[in-house]
Amino acid sequence: MRLAAVLLALILSAAPAAAAERVAIAGGDLTEIAFALGAGDRVVAVDSTSTTPEAASLLPQMGYLRRLSPEGVLSSAPDLLIAAPDAGPPSALERIAAAGVEVALSPEADAPGRVPEKIAFMGRVLGREAAAEALAARYRADLAAAQVEAARLDGRPRALFVLTIDAGAPLVAGRGTSADAMLAAAGAENAAAALEGWKPMSREALIGAAPEAIVMMTGHAERVGGLDAVLARPDVALTPAGRDGRAVALDGSLLLGFGPRTPEAVVALARALRGDDAPREARAEP
Repeated sequence: MRLAAVLLALILSAAPAAAAERVAIAGGDLTEIAFALGAGDRVVAVDSTSTTPEAASLLPQMGYLRRLSPEGVLSSAPDLLIAAPDAGPPSALERIAAAGVEVALSPEADAPGRVPEKIAFMGRVLGREAAAEALAARYRADLAAAQVEAARLDGRPRALFVLTIDAGAPLVAGRGTSADAMLAAAGAENAAAALEGWKPMSREALIGAAPEAIVMMTGHAERVGGLDAVLARPDVALTPAGRDGRAVALDGSLLLGFGPRTPEAVVALARALRGDDAPREARAEP
C-alpha cells in the first residue's frame, strides 16, 4: 500500500476534472495520452520521463516521477496533478494535496493490452471521455495489427530482457514484469521465465537460460559501451545470443512506456528480433 499516496489518489469524476485548466503530469505515458486526447494546451509541467511529443519536452520540468518535490510541482501552479501509480514519495503528494492541488494516480497497466485502461482514466480526469473512447479504439486496432506482424516471427526466439548490466550480475526481467509482457506481445519467449519479477541473474543461470537474443533499452546499453560490449561479456558470449551477435536496443520510453505508441514498439521489437530491415541498435523515432 502506498500509504498517504493511495488515500490522496482521486479517481476523479468528469465534473471537477473538466474544470482543471492547469495540469501537471508525472509519467511519460500519461503525458503522451493527454496530448493525444487534445489536452496538451492544459499541461503546464511534466516530469523527466515526459519526452514525447516534442511540445511536452519543452514544458517546465518537475524532476523524476519517483522523486517529486512539492516545490517543483507547485511552482507551475497546477490545479491537478496526474501521476503514475509509483509516483512519489508519499510525503510529497501529501504536501501537494495540502496546497489545494487535486491528485489523481493512474491505474497500474504495464502491459500492451491494458493501455486502454490508462486512456479511459485520462479521458475521465481530463473530461475528454469521447476522445478517449476514440483513441482506445484506434489503439486496439493498431495493437491487433502489430500482433499480426509479430506472429510472422520464425518460431519464438528466446529473448532475455536485460535492464542493467555492469560489473556484477545483470538485472533481468522474469515472468510477471512489464518487459515479460512486451516480449510476449512481440512473439518472443522469455528466457528468464523461471524467475519472477526483476532479478539478478548469475553467470551460470544466464548461460543455462541460453537466450538467442538480448534485448535492452538504448540508454542502458550505451552506459556500458553499447551492445557489442554486452555481447562480449564472458557470460553472454557463451550464449546463443553472444555467439550469433544477436541483440537489440530500443528507446526505453517506447519499449516500456505502455502508451499510445506501444503498437509501434511491438512491431519494432518483433522486426528487430526477426532481423527484418532493422539495425541491431534500433532507434524508433517518436
